[in-house]
Formats: sequence, structure tokens, C-alpha cells
Amino acid sequence: MLSKPDVGISTEVPCLTIDGPAGVGKGTVSQALALRMGWNYLNSGALYRVLGVQARQLSIDLQDESALVALAAGLQVRFSVADEKTQVLLAGKDISDELVTEASGAAASKLAPIPAVRAALLERQRDFLQAPGLVAEGRDMGSVVFPHAELKIFLDATAEERARRRCKQLKDNGLSVSLRAVLSEIEDRDKRDRERSVSPLVPAEDATTIDTTVLTVDQVMDRILSMCSERQLFAAI
Repeated sequence: MLSKPDVGISTEVPCLTIDGPAGVGKGTVSQALALRMGWNYLNSGALYRVLGVQARQLSIDLQDESALVALAAGLQVRFSVADEKTQVLLAGKDISDELVTEASGAAASKLAPIPAVRAALLERQRDFLQAPGLVAEGRDMGSVVFPHAELKIFLDATAEERARRRCKQLKDNGLSVSLRAVLSEIEDRDKRDRERSVSPLVPAEDATTIDTTVLTVDQVMDRILSMCSERQLFAAI
């Protein structure tokens, strides 16, 4: 039985949260789960990346809090999950390719600790909780945004393995990157995310942690789907 929800959070629509640091595979796993279940999908980290991209396009300084809050409040984002690729649409325009760069990731990590920006995006994130269900991935989906989710997963892996995966992803997108530089960025981002005062990167108290360092995507999927089956969350599985 779910406890009494925070104001504005529905417990009538099921929710599965997938949290964890960059490079643990949460994006691939979350998108595959959403597609498998026919559920809505939310990449909360992409919202911060989108905000960073749009701020850059409009020449808004990342330290201009009031301008960022106004921009966040009007952010029009939609995720379209398909077999080959999930599109991120901003006001109907596909900006997916702009969100995979290290610059976008760095901007997102700088925006995420700003309390006013997080508050502006909080209700926008909760708006994604619509029937038939939601798979939400990020860093505080289970701990802050959807605290009453029926199943919470926290994925983790070594920094070295995450850097290797990130390099492959960037190279697959035609970008030239250095493993050492990516590892350094990941370690710096981890430190900022884990030590920030607002919504630090930590597993929710009732989350199940899965170390993906030596696991394939299929193996991670099998573990999560097994937990879903045990809880009888998804009749279609």
C-alpha cells in the first residue's frame, strides 16, 4: 500500500524509476523498458541538457538564475521512443544530436544544483506521469521527483567502465574524444552530483541497486523485469 502522496503526485498511474550516475546504462535500459511496456518515458537529465542548449542558443548566462527559471518554466519537451532511437523534441524540433556532447552534459551538471531551476522543472517532470505508466530515469527520480514509485532501481558501475562506454557512445556519434578526458569529466561530475546540497546523487532508501559493470543490457533488463513480475506491476509482461 502506498503512503499518502505529496500534493500534485498521482499514485493512480504506475511509475518505475531508474536512477544512477552517467554511463551506467540507465538510458538504454529505461528506453527499452518503456518501449517493451508501451509506457511514457522521461529522461530528466535531458531536461537539464535541453535547458542548457536553449540557454546557449539564447545567449543566457548559466549563472543568470532568474532568466534560467523563466526559461525552464516554459520548456516544451517531448520524448518519442522508437526501436532505433529516442528523439528529444523541443517545441516539435528534434534536438537529440545536440544533447549527446560533453558540453551539454557539463552544462546540465552546472544547472542541476541550482534550487530555483530544479523547482521550476519539478512539476514539469511530474507532468510526464500519465497513463498507462511512466519509466523515469535520472539522478533523483526515486528519491525526490517520484518518491511513491512502485519500483525504484539504482544502477551503478565503476568510473572506468562508465568512461569507456561514454567514449564509445560519443565516437558512434562521430565525435573525437579522449578516454582520459572523459574519465576526468565523469569523476568531476560524480563529485559535484554526490556532494551537492540539493537532491544529491544517492539511492532512494527503498531502491534496489544493480551494479552494471560486468552486466549486459539484456542481463540488467532481465533482473528488472523479474522484479516487475514479482510485484505484479505489469500485466503485459
